[in-house]
Amino acid sequence: METKNIMIVGVGGQGSLLASKLLGQLLLSRGYDVKVSEVHGMSQRGGSVVTYVRYGDKVYSPIISKGEADYIVSFELLEAARWLPWLKEGGVIVTNTQKMDPMPVITGAAQYPENLVEKMKEKGATVYALDCLTLAEQAGSSRAVNIVLMGRLSALFDASVEEWMQALEACVPAKFLELNKKAFELGRGAEA
Repeated sequence: METKNIMIVGVGGQGSLLASKLLGQLLLSRGYDVKVSEVHGMSQRGGSVVTYVRYGDKVYSPIISKGEADYIVSFELLEAARWLPWLKEGGVIVTNTQKMDPMPVITGAAQYPENLVEKMKEKGATVYALDCLTLAEQAGSSRAVNIVLMGRLSALFDASVEEWMQALEACVPAKFLELNKKAFELGRGAEA
């Protein structure tokens, strides 16, 4: 199997580490060679962060170059647009529609861009955009946005729901498991 590439992008503190751990756990359980990069960026300062997940028969590097990502999973709309050049032709973006103003917008030096989903589609990307924050709150915690996103991504994979649930059980503490299972199911079933 050729190597597949997934980028998880967002803003620090949104749970990209757990999302990449869950994805890595699932892919390892399916017998793939998996490389997961460290989180890059100012994650502790609320800045832009990116994690690379690569899998296949044999993966030699955890780094994804421009034009190589099969999927971009984004916790925030502007981050999805920012990383669009890394998406390969025919690639897929799964994004939260939540908007978090970057510093230039907060200070008034810039405005948050309009119509980002439409602009990404115009560039040829298949975009699944959903309000993950609302779904996470329905599951019981606004902090479950990451698992809602993984649930939506799971609908694009051939792995069974049971395999995803086993990966969740391996990655999430027992006291948060039911909440995360519900968040996953809401994401998986969401229309985007």
